[in-house]
Amino acid sequence: MSLSGASERSVPATKIEITVSCRNLLDLDTFSKSDPMVVLYTQSRASQEWREFGRTEVIDNTLNPDFVRKFVLDYFFEEKQNLRFDVYNVDSKTNISKPKDFLGQAFLALGEVIGGQGSRVERTLTGVPGKKCGTILLTAEELSNCRDIATMQLCANKLDKKDFFGKSDPFLVFYRSNEDGTFTICHKTEVVKNTLNPVWQPFSIPVRALCNGDYDRTVKIDVYDWDRDGSHDFIGEFTTSYRELSKAQNQFTVYEVLNPRKKCKKKKYVNSGTVTLLSFSVDSEFTFVDYIKGGTQLNFTVAIDFTASNGNPLQPTSLHYMSPYQLSAYAMALKAVGEIIQDYDSDKLFPAYGFGAKVPPEGRISHQFPLNNNDEDPNCAGIEGVLESYFQSLRTVQLYGPTYFAPVINQVARAAAKISDGSQYYVLLIITDGVISDMTQTKEAIVSASSLPMSIIIVGVGPAMFEAMEELDGDDVRVSSRGRYAERDIVQFVPFRDYVDRSGNQVLSMARLAKDVLAEIPEQLLSYMRTRDIQPRPPPPANSSPTPAPEQS
Repeated sequence: MSLSGASERSVPATKIEITVSCRNLLDLDTFSKSDPMVVLYTQSRASQEWREFGRTEVIDNTLNPDFVRKFVLDYFFEEKQNLRFDVYNVDSKTNISKPKDFLGQAFLALGEVIGGQGSRVERTLTGVPGKKCGTILLTAEELSNCRDIATMQLCANKLDKKDFFGKSDPFLVFYRSNEDGTFTICHKTEVVKNTLNPVWQPFSIPVRALCNGDYDRTVKIDVYDWDRDGSHDFIGEFTTSYRELSKAQNQFTVYEVLNPRKKCKKKKYVNSGTVTLLSFSVDSEFTFVDYIKGGTQLNFTVAIDFTASNGNPLQPTSLHYMSPYQLSAYAMALKAVGEIIQDYDSDKLFPAYGFGAKVPPEGRISHQFPLNNNDEDPNCAGIEGVLESYFQSLRTVQLYGPTYFAPVINQVARAAAKISDGSQYYVLLIITDGVISDMTQTKEAIVSASSLPMSIIIVGVGPAMFEAMEELDGDDVRVSSRGRYAERDIVQFVPFRDYVDRSGNQVLSMARLAKDVLAEIPEQLLSYMRTRDIQPRPPPPANSSPTPAPEQS
């Protein structure tokens, strides 16, 4: 469901398969061990209600089940996808609604499973007062056919001559078959002019587009003669499958091109020519999940605008006002983005800075002071720690100016420049009320940072016009400085006011904001890795997961 209420929803990054095991479950059966089953619930962001998503099978008589039935979920990096796993003892004579059959539950986000070491997490089960409920083990796997790309080249021989004066102008059209027997076009080659023996250029196509993951599904290929007026003449057709194509990579496979109408009419008809598969190869494109699973950490840094234009923090009109009843726009933006990114950072320590304030004791103006007041170690523990240090700073510094972005961008860029092996990717969140005073230096900083493992998110709060920010967000025109263009687009800007829920629902406002500002991060990370030819590391071996405890008889 899309947050704007419209029916479109972004295409999921991928499909994730979750495998479930439990260890040391409660023993509820008198004469034998429990017969466990796990029920997965997903949470709606709009209504916050839990809905059943699916169930594992029941495994009889064990406290350490490894379930075979898996859960397949659409994965969106930019959303907090909350999951709840309930474990029940299922006696054939009872249904699972009885409280006495409840063995415990665990709550976590899908991002926590993917962001866990090797995309595995173990959680303690809770919910049965006074009892140790054991643990649940979850492993996330990306469905493998989400990433394969096939590259092939074909040529043809002695095709039927269709043009009165010349030969033919042949091209191929590929169709994948659907479950209901219909066909969907999935690729067209270029036209090769005036020949009956064309050689087409090699082309690449996602395997999903060719066969939707079913390697034996029919792939139909039509051969046409191109005509300028669009009434292309049908020469003939042949069928194959992904499996047949992939076997053919070692030898030239020849297909007969048949025209059913000619076959009916002419007794001596053999074919309308042949098509030969010259080459076929499959490559896997690495995905965002591959890098996270291989240990790439997202390093999250926060920079907050403490310039005087935000208004006196003690006044309710200030953008920094700390109301006892609700979070300020600054705190909401910080929490919304931070709570999703923290699932992908193992140490959960986040450097946090302020800029544009006079800092005690001397009252010097600073554009990158640590919110926790510790120059040696600006790290805060978790997003809660960042919020705490931010509230503390508001009480001690004097809001001043001007608004400089470059110092804090360069600060993060220095850290990112030290680690270029793909093990770390830096995300800087700048929250500001607007008018920027060092545009030239900021552009230069962004152009330099665009070659580093780094992305910048700018959230504009308050009523200002944010034209300068739109310029830094290089979606329409790539950012440049002194004739040098940014190597890749690394800035995403959004005005916070576009996301505020009219009914005052803060949870929904924060979910909308996070969804938009984080949507580009996976692709930005991949573009850095691709341009540097960095491959994901293999995930750590699975044997680090706990072995079943011996069961007492």
